[in-house]
Amino acid sequence: MSHLLIHIRVVGALLVREMATRFGSKPGGYVWALLDPAAHILLLTLIFRAIARAPALGTSFALFFATGYIAFQFYQAMASYLNSAVRANKALLSYPNVAPIDTVVARFVLQLCTTTLVACIVLGTIIASIRTDTNMHWPFILEAVAMACLLGLGVAMINCVLFLKYPLYEQVFGIVNRPLFLISGVFFLPDSIPGPYRDLVLLNPLVHIIMGFRRGFYPEYRAVGLDMNYLYGIAFLTLFAGMLVFTISKKALRNE
Repeated sequence: MSHLLIHIRVVGALLVREMATRFGSKPGGYVWALLDPAAHILLLTLIFRAIARAPALGTSFALFFATGYIAFQFYQAMASYLNSAVRANKALLSYPNVAPIDTVVARFVLQLCTTTLVACIVLGTIIASIRTDTNMHWPFILEAVAMACLLGLGVAMINCVLFLKYPLYEQVFGIVNRPLFLISGVFFLPDSIPGPYRDLVLLNPLVHIIMGFRRGFYPEYRAVGLDMNYLYGIAFLTLFAGMLVFTISKKALRNE
């Protein structure tokens, strides 16, 4: 019990430090965290409104792209921010009470709170501004968010170790990770893709996260191809692999 309390205090202290480092003492850092996704959604809305008469779902381009982008960000922002958790706090690991996992947990909590706040503000503003009623189904939304965060956490824990041991892997991961935004269903529906290609797209677990998230905002959305069992399997398998690799490499993370 005493060890748990120590870790909770350490995580709390790291969380405060991360907030100060990431956002600073001025509100500008928090404003940018909101403006970045808002700008992406606005840009997508303006582009597709100019070339299409209606979004693939519903009547609001902004809501359609927001549900895709925000769902994607719950994974992408989590994985990106946690990738360097250990490396950014390397000096603190010289203290016996600070464990490598504490740095990951602190960043996980901060990123989860940040993305959730941004999602509430952006989606709340869009829903309040459109004229049609939106019947939200919270179990679908929360389930998709949970899977996105767990998948991001698992990927990040693996990357914390591999980035440290294999610098070349970090560059390769960055190259492979870039097109995810284009192939994860942020601005299209996988349902509309022809059969053979749709099966390939559905191998991407992020596609299922976005489909599940959108299902919570669009009751009429059938989400053909959505497989939550597949998503659960990938998310928990990745998380287990991440925890295993992280635990085995605990000494290397502290000393290297």
